[in-house]
Parts: sequence; C-alpha cells; structure tokens
Amino acid sequence: MPMLVRKIPRDLTEASLSGAGLSIIAAVSMMFLFGMELHNYLSISTSTSVIVDRSSDKDYLRIDFNISFPALSCEFASVDVSDVLGTNRLNITKTVRKYSIDKHLRATGSEFESGPVTNMLKHDDDNDEEYGEGSVALNGRNFDRISHQHSILVVNFYAPWCYWSNRLKPSWEKAAKIIRESYYLLTQLCVPRHDPEIDGRIIMGRVDCTEEVDLCRRNHIQGYPSIRIFRKGSDVRDENGHHEHESYYGDRDTDTLVNTMEELVAPIAMDSHLALEGKSGKTEENAKRPAPSEAGCRIEGFVRVKKVPGNLVISARSGFHSFDGSIMNMSHVISDFSFGRKINARVMSDLKRILPYIGVSHAKLNGQAYLTDPEDHANVTVEHYIQVVKTEVMRSSHQLIEDYEYTAHSSLMHAHSVPVVKFHFELSPMQVLITENSKSFSHFITNVCAIIGGVFTVAGILDSILHNTLRLVKKVELGKNF
Repeated sequence: MPMLVRKIPRDLTEASLSGAGLSIIAAVSMMFLFGMELHNYLSISTSTSVIVDRSSDKDYLRIDFNISFPALSCEFASVDVSDVLGTNRLNITKTVRKYSIDKHLRATGSEFESGPVTNMLKHDDDNDEEYGEGSVALNGRNFDRISHQHSILVVNFYAPWCYWSNRLKPSWEKAAKIIRESYYLLTQLCVPRHDPEIDGRIIMGRVDCTEEVDLCRRNHIQGYPSIRIFRKGSDVRDENGHHEHESYYGDRDTDTLVNTMEELVAPIAMDSHLALEGKSGKTEENAKRPAPSEAGCRIEGFVRVKKVPGNLVISARSGFHSFDGSIMNMSHVISDFSFGRKINARVMSDLKRILPYIGVSHAKLNGQAYLTDPEDHANVTVEHYIQVVKTEVMRSSHQLIEDYEYTAHSSLMHAHSVPVVKFHFELSPMQVLITENSKSFSHFITNVCAIIGGVFTVAGILDSILHNTLRLVKKVELGKNF
C-alpha cells in the first residue's frame, strides 16, 4: 500500500522578501537570546546572609602593618598589644622589623637591631659618698673639636629633670674621674696606660639636652640618659650631619662603667671588629649596639591577637629612660594596615570573579598620613577606632575566601604623658556570609532548546499571519478590479 505524504501548498514553499526578512530577524533573536542565557550561566549568582561569627576560641586574628614615623627613633620604638581578657604583650620583636628612615620616609640602611629587653640595670647606691665632676661639659661649640682630639669619646646625653639621668650622674662622674686620674698617674710614672699609636686616649663627656637642643637632635637623642660612643676615624659626618656611632645599654654602676671604658681602649688588632664584638659574655654582647642612623623609623610586620576587643599601641618605651613628651612627635604615615591572612596567587584568580560581591573597606587606613608636620604637632596622641567585620565567601561546601573589612575613625588629643599611636580594634559578633549558588548544566541546555523552539514557533506564527494578510489583501484587490 503506497505511503500517503501530505503535500504542502505551493504558495507556502515559495520564497518571498517578507519571509527572508522574518528569517533573518528570527536568527538574530535566537543568537541574542542564546548569548544572554550563556552569560547568565557563566556569571556568579550569590546569596548574602548575616549570621553569628562562627570563629572558635582557638582562632587568632592576624594584623599586618607597615607604618612610617618620621620623628620616632627605632632605638625606643615599641609595639605593644593588649586586650580585654588581660593579655598584655610589650615590645614585640619576633614578628616586627624596624628600619631607620630619613625625612622622605626612605630607609637608610639594613634592619635596626633592637636587642634583648633588659629587666634590670645596676646603679650605684643612692647613699654613695660625695663625688666631683670628672666628665667634660660638651656643647655645640666644642663637641666636634673634642671628638676629633681623642680616639674615643663617650658622651652622656642627659636631662636635669630626668630620674634616670640623676641616678646615672654620680657613677658617671666618678667613673670619668677614675679614668682621668688613672691616666694622669700612669703618665707621671712613665707607664702609658694606652698605646697612642693604636688607641690614643679616651674621654668621657656630658651634654645637657635641655640647653643643647640642636646638638642632641643632631645625634637623634630621644630618651634620657643616652650614652653614645664616638670613635675617631669612624666618626665621619655625612652631608646631613649624621654621625656613625654606638649606643651603650649596659649597667650604670661605677665599676661597670670603668671596666667598659678600659675595654674600649684595650689594644685591638687593626683588622678586628669593634671592641666588644669579639668578647664572650652576655653582658658585653648586649651592652653596646649601633645607634640609630636617622631620627625616623619604619615599623612593619604582623601580630596575632585574640578575636576580642583590644589595642595595638606604638610608642617610645624603655624601663630605664625618660622621655620628654613636649617635644615628642608621633607623626606617621600608614602604608598598610589590614586584618586576616594575605591572599595567595591561586585564590587571587578566583577573587577577580567574586570581587564585585565583597566590599572594598579592608584597607581604609592605607595611604593615610597623620601629623606630618613635626614642628607644629608635638605631644599629641593619635587614636584610631576600628570596627572589624568578618566576611566569608563559600563555594559549594568549602570556604573560598575569608576577608576582614573595617571602618576606621581617627582622633587627635593632647597627651598628658608620653604620646602614643593607638589602634583600638573591635570585632563584630556577626559576620557576613556570601554563598555562591551553583547552576545546573541541564537547566542551561533546557533553556537553550526552549529558546530555539520558541523562536521557531513565534517566527512560524508571524509568517502565517503575514502570509494570510497578504492573501487577503490580494483578494480584496482582485474583487475591486472585477
């Protein structure tokens, strides 16, 4: 039995200009809708919710910072951390680095070595016998001349109002007197105490920083008393008036000072290092270190803190020095201050996709400068109040990124004691949870098929309407002619 095939009317298979235009419009529409569906499938769909912070008691928050202080010496700069739970860590050095900087905030050398913290320094008893003045009074007029006349010049930069300067004064003057009288006695006996061809003489001096302000500033004195060791030949000043010298941090009793002076002028080989570097003994190794080369300091590194309200404080700190708050300046420029772990390269590639869905408040303090004029802003404490919010981005069942955003407000206030820079941080008990919504590929294919079928159907309906309309118009025109 022959198969019956339905024949399409001839007029429906004939090409026409209107049909061609309709086909082109249908094809363009199909491509446009397909592109929109593909873009929607490839784009990230997220849902945001606010939940209670899921951090455990064992979780710590990392704070990274890079802050430049044009007027704070690295010699006394200290990073301290405290919180409401009673944690109090002073002078953190393990994860913190310090570099001397000039007024343009450029590092002038390698990392500044702070050395270990000394818990106790020996002083002479307060009821010691009367002493005379054995050291030489130095000022801006005779300092350079005397420093070039002696192989070694050891100077006590002090302030009359300073408690520790007054504790040092008796032992300092007695040690200077002993050194001077011993040298004179041995010279009279024709027994030279030192070999002038190698070492020459040593002299101990003193500088009152309340009167010789420029001289103390030139030597970057910020704490009292500061003991500096100048060596003839190595004490070469550059164009900025900078001296290469050392700082003494050892015991301050008479016997220790005398022994230190004798060790400084002890005969040494010409190719050896500085006098105390080759010696064994904990006291000698810690007693003397290079002095800061500039008056400024850049402090960088990180600290880990508990996720409770706390403070990060940067200040001048020493247990055996006094500071004049009226001339101290805590001007600073914040290059980096951020919370949380640094993002590695692999996560960064994913971060580019999700960046529009997380905030940009994680670096509010970066690039900010506070009190940059050291002449007009002294004795001022700067406090930064920071509110931190944790943001988590989840993909399927694993964490993609953990970010900490914060808002910061800063205030300046007159300090009643030594000025500091204080960062008050407080973490919100709530966190923002951003979840990526996965999209099904089968749903994408279904939508593509729906687009194709829908466009064909709509195009067929429009073509049928257009075709029937044209036929009707032709019939009307034929009827009019007859």
